[in-house]
Amino acid sequence: MSGAIVEGWVNIEQAAAASGYNARHVRLLAGRGRVPCQKVGPVWLIDRGGLLAYKARMDALGKSKYDPWRRDLADQGRGRRRDAG
Repeated sequence: MSGAIVEGWVNIEQAAAASGYNARHVRLLAGRGRVPCQKVGPVWLIDRGGLLAYKARMDALGKSKYDPWRRDLADQGRGRRRDAG
């Protein structure tokens, strides 16, 4: 498949090439709802802008992306929560 199927949406392989992630990781991100995706017929499409925004957030976090006590995770109901007192 060449080019975007729908403006702004790309298939898994194109998303992997654009982001630098491998195709398996892109599928994992889509499956967990971390990046916007939709199924059109037999093909899963990834929102290219959403994927690149996710990658930019992860790059900005650096090593702190591995911190299970990050506030943004707690705000989303994910990660670990610190005790209040």
